[in-house]
Amino acid sequence: MTAIVWHALAVGSASVCGLMLLLWLIHLPLRNAAIVDAGWAGGLALLGVIDAWMAGGYPPRARLVAGMAALWGLRLAFYLLFTRVIGLPEEGRYVQLRREWGGNLPLKFLFFFQFQALLCLLLSAPFLLAALNPAPQLSAFEYAGAALWLVAWIGECAADYQLHRFKSDPAHRGATCRVGLWRYSRHPNYFFEWLIWVAFALFAMGSPYGWLALLAPMLMLLFLFRVTGIPATEAQALRSKGEDYRHYQRTTSAFVPWFPRS
Repeated sequence: MTAIVWHALAVGSASVCGLMLLLWLIHLPLRNAAIVDAGWAGGLALLGVIDAWMAGGYPPRARLVAGMAALWGLRLAFYLLFTRVIGLPEEGRYVQLRREWGGNLPLKFLFFFQFQALLCLLLSAPFLLAALNPAPQLSAFEYAGAALWLVAWIGECAADYQLHRFKSDPAHRGATCRVGLWRYSRHPNYFFEWLIWVAFALFAMGSPYGWLALLAPMLMLLFLFRVTGIPATEAQALRSKGEDYRHYQRTTSAFVPWFPRS
């Protein structure tokens, strides 16, 4: 079992690090580092499939967790590619990073891209733990995790669609999206993204050492609230939308959807 784990980790590490290296090379002529976001989602989809293929656990369980990871990751990767990268200028968050980092940007972005590969490996713990489980039937944890995943995936798809539709209308240029789920949360996409990782962790709790999968939603919450998620997104929104976004901050929940304040 230990040899299988190390083999899966080695293949997964090489695959996701190679993917991020390729995307770093592509980003140099594009001058659009937002491609790393699509790579992060695609890398996790890749790891879900690799873990299911190599871990040797109960095949229906392995296929289910791989399907959940692939459907979530590929949908998000293509959404980010078409809304932030292909034919578009670099997103404001990365423009700001270039200003703050100063010189030697290619090397700094190389480390940044490879850090995303490391993050993918840490977050993929639920996939590997579930795929290793040889128990010949699904548990209540796995049924509950799959059901929660479906709710969260639909919520994230809806939030992304509502934001994209709003931003696609030229009349809304410079305005803050307050339609649909965005009326109840400033970041419903992040909330449902986090809920997806809660679902993956819940799914893995039906497997030996499944409690280790709790690292994934905890890590996601840390990054969303303290690192690259909400702080960077809101700083860019304040730069581009000003007082309109400040009013949005005063009236709308930052994360968990809730009724607006007057």
